[in-house]
Amino acid sequence: MNSNGATTQAMSQVQGFGHFAMLSDEQAEARITAARARLGQRVVLLSHHYQRESVYRHADLTGDSLKLARLAARTDADFILFCGVHFMAEVADILSRSEQIAILPDLAAGCSMADMADLVKVERCWDELAEVFGTPDTRITPVTYINSAADLKAFCGEHGGIVCTSTNAPAIIDWALAQREKVLFFPDQHLGRWTGFKKGIPLDQMAVWDPDLERGGLTAKELEHARILLWKGHCSVHQMFQAGHIQSWRTQYPDGFVISHPESNLDVCRESDYVGSTEFIIETITAAPPGTRWLVGTELNLVSRLAERLKPQGKIIKFMAPTVCMCSTMQRIDPQHLAWALENLANGNVVNPVRVPAREAELARTALTRMLEIS
Repeated sequence: MNSNGATTQAMSQVQGFGHFAMLSDEQAEARITAARARLGQRVVLLSHHYQRESVYRHADLTGDSLKLARLAARTDADFILFCGVHFMAEVADILSRSEQIAILPDLAAGCSMADMADLVKVERCWDELAEVFGTPDTRITPVTYINSAADLKAFCGEHGGIVCTSTNAPAIIDWALAQREKVLFFPDQHLGRWTGFKKGIPLDQMAVWDPDLERGGLTAKELEHARILLWKGHCSVHQMFQAGHIQSWRTQYPDGFVISHPESNLDVCRESDYVGSTEFIIETITAAPPGTRWLVGTELNLVSRLAERLKPQGKIIKFMAPTVCMCSTMQRIDPQHLAWALENLANGNVVNPVRVPAREAELARTALTRMLEIS
């Protein structure tokens, strides 16, 4: 096996994507099946819950991003092919063994929320906080949501900070505030606000840091008063949900239940009966009595798949927003890109490997390990 993890004698010319783009979904599916048969146990295929059904059906492992990366790292596969977005493949690379290779079928599959906080802006924020607090490392714990780039996870690792997920955010906030008196939470303000609210932190002690304004648009007094500084970022899907959608639905179905993801805004979370991660949403609705009715505030592919699967139980599951809203960047992973990546891999060619630089990976792993130990 060479340095790219491919068998030398199997190497052949890399196939460009152009031909694959012309394939129908059915043709792509046949080539996916054939390539996987050739690869056998050398590849493990991961799919996030938000992925389209035509890709999701091929997965060996499904779940949220952290669960998948951890599961993949425990496999014996040489290749971890991640049907998700870029930060997920980065986490898979960081947590997997050095000889394993993480692959993203389309490198353009990013995350708009993750892009709202980049390293340059976060470092500038840290410098501006130093103007008010002196050395921020003594007073502020940086916390990044797992939906962020590897270099931001590394920033947290370097500055005594940590990573969180939508599931463990409350425990992580407890830990962070036990280390230092304040938290800088990025990139999703809504998850940070809901978590702080559930921990009993007053809303006026959670200030929004706008990275496009000098010193976040906050005065020194406001910064001193705040316990949590919330980065001005959001998920383009979950911001579509509004409290009015819930109120209208309850008028029609007063006996129904509402469940939302904590990336939704505070009003939506407060109006919901349950709030939790994608795994929590799936588990809660699955465990509910037959015949129950649900309004769900998370990505459409997950909601549609859950509605179809639980229809035989008489459960009615409805997407919260009145307009169609899917994770557009996740949609970039289609059967054509999956067929292209797998067929090249079967021919000995690794396309779109995701490699986090060694020092960055080491620091990011520090922040992730802190999280895993606490969780």
